Amino acid sequence: MRLLKFIFIVIQIIWLSGCVNLPYYAQAIDGHVNVLWQSQPISTIIADPDTDSNLKQTLTKVLTLREFASHELKLPNNKSYTKYADLKRPYAVWNVFAAPELSIELKKWCFIKAGCVGYRGFFSQTKAKHHAKKLGDDGYDVHVGGVRAYSTLGWFNDPVLNTFIGYSELELARLIFHELAHQVVYVPGDTVFNESFATTVEREGIKRWLMKNNATKEHAAYKAKLKRQNIFNSLVLHHRDRLAMLFASNKSEAVKRAGKARILDDLQEQFSLLRTSSVKFNSYDRWFAQQINNALLATVSIYTQLLPAFQTLLAQQNGDMAQFFEVVKEISKLPKKERTSILQMAMDDSRQRDLVGVSFSDGGSMSR
Repeated sequence: MRLLKFIFIVIQIIWLSGCVNLPYYAQAIDGHVNVLWQSQPISTIIADPDTDSNLKQTLTKVLTLREFASHELKLPNNKSYTKYADLKRPYAVWNVFAAPELSIELKKWCFIKAGCVGYRGFFSQTKAKHHAKKLGDDGYDVHVGGVRAYSTLGWFNDPVLNTFIGYSELELARLIFHELAHQVVYVPGDTVFNESFATTVEREGIKRWLMKNNATKEHAAYKAKLKRQNIFNSLVLHHRDRLAMLFASNKSEAVKRAGKARILDDLQEQFSLLRTSSVKFNSYDRWFAQQINNALLATVSIYTQLLPAFQTLLAQQNGDMAQFFEVVKEISKLPKKERTSILQMAMDDSRQRDLVGVSFSDGGSMSR
């Protein structure tokens, strides 16, 4: 079956892309086949007496999370994340992002199955950097980011990788739930829809996992982490909006470049103040240590834009994951304009619920 899928993909590539994209698709196919080739059943690795005890313990936890995902969250019950591969490198792939010097809109690339997305992935860091250099030479702001996991959207059984096996239990759960959600629903070319849906499933899954294990302290820490993430996202989005207004103005390119530099400097300064207020924001030090440009800024916060809409849809199904998936599948089949309209209605319902949840205390102040 795997070989038949591989042959089918090759035929599609030749038919759809001619010779132009063949080198790129060839490295993608070769890279993924090598990942599959190195994969071994987790049960076999656990049974091996020579397996490192820490790895054995983590893989055992992965199998428990995998079973929870299928039984409790109604995610696909297949062989994804039942095998393990050590790629002998820190990242599974490297994504290249590009945006014009005076625009925050990412350059789009279109692919078979995935549709059009704002990045191009490479299994080789050298090839990713080479491609990024070409884009930079053409005047684009570019960013190359290492990615520890990726999804084949159900075409293959995705394995657990050494690139993320060192994650905490909650991070492993988050990743597995998120990537399996992409196998349930995926709309080619609609990144915001896909990632917001998968993030909804991920967060609901973590909440239920923690409740099942009576992990009260862990749940509080998780919510605190999400709060910091929202603060970081808001900080970046605010400055990205400032850039968008600047780039849309009638000012000269020279003035726009100078204004861009000031806005990016201000972003760094604002983060420094935030970092001073709480040491826990040091988790974002590596992000701010990178070259901040339009391409890097455009990668932030695409995962949560429609989160309230999907959470509302889940609440309307009384938390029934199977029914929720069916509703989302039906919405995913609609034209984008109709999808957007339905999700906007759900967003409005979410805001209305928030307003209803606000009441006045005896002292006349607002309380939630």
